[in-house]
Amino acid sequence: MIVTHKNIAIHYKTFGKGAPIVFLHGFLENTIMWEQTIDSLSDTYHCISIDLLGHGHTESMGYIHTMEDMAQAVKAVLDTLAVTNVTFIGHSMGGYVALACIDLFTDIASGLVLLNSTSLPDSPQRQQTRTRAIEIVKKNPNAYTSMAIANLFAPKNRIKFDQEIKEIKDQASKISLQGIISGLEGMKIRKDRSSILANFEGSKIIVAGIKDPILPIDLVVKEAQLYKTDLIRLDGGHMSYLENKEEYLRELRTFLATL
Repeated sequence: MIVTHKNIAIHYKTFGKGAPIVFLHGFLENTIMWEQTIDSLSDTYHCISIDLLGHGHTESMGYIHTMEDMAQAVKAVLDTLAVTNVTFIGHSMGGYVALACIDLFTDIASGLVLLNSTSLPDSPQRQQTRTRAIEIVKKNPNAYTSMAIANLFAPKNRIKFDQEIKEIKDQASKISLQGIISGLEGMKIRKDRSSILANFEGSKIIVAGIKDPILPIDLVVKEAQLYKTDLIRLDGGHMSYLENKEEYLRELRTFLATL
């Protein structure tokens, strides 16, 4: 399905009936990443998955896709569906967008799952890494996406999930150069939303991989403690929905049952 927002098409899918859950994918991903999760939940919940700006079937809007830009696009979909009081499940960049939604739109959410994600901004070192990535992308986008995706998995899982990695790389290869760069630029300048996480009055959890190459587990543990957020630790990398699928789905169902 499509909704027009600021003259571009935002693509989304809906499944099931019940309390609304909004699924927001990570960088270089799209709605396809949620298929197994939604298959597990759509018997009980109204599942809404959205292709974020420049990803999947959603068009790009400019040279920089800020998290606020993406949040506005998400809100356009929810307004079209007349949906309020949602639970956000955001993977990596999708978690940044979920927090931006909660920041911008009062009472939009009653639940939040940060899946391999954080409320904290990029460190200066991470910003420099993204700047270097943009230069690589301009020269060879497929080489960049291929390298970036493999590095999301825990080292021990890169052979085990070889087929899944190939499929994600195939999806990422379809993202335009503008879509990749705009996402990197937007993540690089994103705001510190730790206060949003700390003050969120709904139910909230962080799901983290203890071998995540992107988000060191010690920093995630500290974040969860500081901002009073329950933490689920799984024995994998940045792709918990694949690397720890059964545990992830079990923990997700347990969390949703408490809402």
